[in-house]
Amino acid sequence: MKPQSAAKKQILIGWLRIVLGLLVFAFGVHLTIFANIGLAPWDCLGMGLAKHTPFNYGISMTLIALTVLLIDLLLRERIGFGTVIDALLTGNFVQMFNSLNPFPENQSLWLGIALMTVGFVFMAIGMWVYMRAEQCCGPRDALLVGLGKRMKRVPIGIVEVLLWAAVLLVGWLLGGPVGIGTLISTFGAGLVMQLVYSLIRFEPRRLQHRSLSETAKILFHRG
Repeated sequence: MKPQSAAKKQILIGWLRIVLGLLVFAFGVHLTIFANIGLAPWDCLGMGLAKHTPFNYGISMTLIALTVLLIDLLLRERIGFGTVIDALLTGNFVQMFNSLNPFPENQSLWLGIALMTVGFVFMAIGMWVYMRAEQCCGPRDALLVGLGKRMKRVPIGIVEVLLWAAVLLVGWLLGGPVGIGTLISTFGAGLVMQLVYSLIRFEPRRLQHRSLSETAKILFHRG
């Protein structure tokens, strides 16, 4: 197989990997929502922003995503097909799992904590699967990696804890709902991610991502 053909095949396989990873990640997000013990920091920020603007929660989250994308560009993080696929599919996958869930709303605190913890594991594994395609991350993940590159001596899980804590603080100041699940998300998700990545020996800061333009050149190259 010619090198160019092999590169194209690798990109297409990478898209399948991204979709699979996002499915796993979205299932993890669904579990944290189904836990019913509080909103995660980004959702808290979205609700807080909605309280102070004429926008609803969905539009507020879109504006937040665009702002994060701008920060990614300022940090010179690459935007690739993985970023686009993430933006288009993740929310729909989460909604699919929410709609398919046949169980009644959780009312147990301890079961909620267990569900949220398991959700964190699925989220970390999902991120690992789709980031390995090296076609760039979602806007929030790109921000995490960008900050991680500038804090090289700090474990990536701790970087996420610091990022989520900052998002939570702004969301709380804006009046977003905060519960025990919010606090667990802020500190637990990053720690679980660090544990999972240590076990599988994965370091996302070492990945070499292809941008949209670089991937397009390979896909549409003739010869």
